[in-house]
Amino acid sequence: MTVIFEIKPFSELSLDELHDCVSLRMEVFAVEQNAPYNDLDGYDKKAFHLIGKNKQDTIISTARILVPGAKFPEASFGRVVLDKKYRGNGLGHEMIHQMNQFISRTFPSVPTKISAMLYLKEFYESHGFEQTSDTYLDCGIEHIDMIKP
Repeated sequence: MTVIFEIKPFSELSLDELHDCVSLRMEVFAVEQNAPYNDLDGYDKKAFHLIGKNKQDTIISTARILVPGAKFPEASFGRVVLDKKYRGNGLGHEMIHQMNQFISRTFPSVPTKISAMLYLKEFYESHGFEQTSDTYLDCGIEHIDMIKP
């Protein structure tokens, strides 16, 4: 499956890209996972955005990468979503790989901290993350903090 990934700062997103990223996030988080939350929380403006597009130039995945100090002292990423039609093909792993590479190039020697859904603990551990907190609820879903040194 061919997916083209790119990472852009907020200021370089087109209006269509921003719309499609937020629409995909709402489809996955609010509709599929039934997690009501304020998606437009102000962090998008401070973030780099990973966008994955298929051959038809449709956005099928997105995530945001936060600079150190934006949310945590460490670099971070979140709002990781992949259209359910494309899951199970390793694209989630490729997204994390792309973000880890970007963070290590852009913020050398800075750890990465994430707030991960508990059910994805082993997925993130396979990318070098370690659990650093007890379980807590975020939008009614169990989460843990994890760090990649």
